[in-house]
Amino acid sequence: MTHQATPSAASSGADPGRQVAQLHELKRLVERIARRAPAAQDAALDEAARTSEAYDRAPPIAQRRFDALAAESAAWAAAGVEALLAAEGKTPLAAAGRLADALDRTLSELAALLR
Repeated sequence: MTHQATPSAASSGADPGRQVAQLHELKRLVERIARRAPAAQDAALDEAARTSEAYDRAPPIAQRRFDALAAESAAWAAAGVEALLAAEGKTPLAAAGRLADALDRTLSELAALLR
């Protein structure tokens, strides 16, 4: 039996800063759907840059956990956005608000993993 290390997202070309920026963009979209004022985009770009730097300094186990959480979050966030958009003008504002809050918590968790 051989043991092969799972390739990291960094080696497959994934950029943690870009992942965070994409989650922020999803959050901004969901906030608009929920009729909330979206957060400033400049702050999200700054956070994405800081995330890339912190990721490079983080131990491999923290990088793998970050990669897993970012991928999982992107999947459920995309599914949530699709469901909201499929509502065809009957978007439940409360559901959009809960999705925005969940994205906000996830972004905080991702940042905490790299501290």
